[in-house]
Amino acid sequence: MKKFNKILDVVMRFLMALAMFALLAGGTWQIFTRVVLRDPSTVTDEFLRYVLIWASMIGSAYCFYRDEHLALDLIRDRVKGPAAVALHVFIEAMILFFVCYVFIYGGTKLAGAALNVSSVMHIPYTFLYAVLPVSGVFIVLARVLKYVQLAAEKGGKN
Repeated sequence: MKKFNKILDVVMRFLMALAMFALLAGGTWQIFTRVVLRDPSTVTDEFLRYVLIWASMIGSAYCFYRDEHLALDLIRDRVKGPAAVALHVFIEAMILFFVCYVFIYGGTKLAGAALNVSSVMHIPYTFLYAVLPVSGVFIVLARVLKYVQLAAEKGGKN
């Protein structure tokens, strides 16, 4: 399980590093063409938009993986005892339901139904929308991995 955990971590970090490098390189090229050449690159603008969307979605999946995602803890922190456990299970179930239904199922349907092509780069919008199921799978894997690790810790303590 630790090997799979390490692989998942490396893959997501690599994708985020690649996206950040692409944003840096594309942004630098855009500035160079705008300031030095006085002819801004139209391809770079669209490229940066695509990469920013991919970087934010993969980054949000990585935040789920690291348990550093944004959460509203107003109720969860005030509930104690068995109700806290039930609330935690409910929250995790809702997260999984939302990610599976909206990101994976809905994202797959959206990517499959996208017939448009980007105006400048001529890349199908399917590629852009494919980040939804990809990040959804990463989030589900991260949550399931967390549950398995928690079960292993609980099993080892008893």
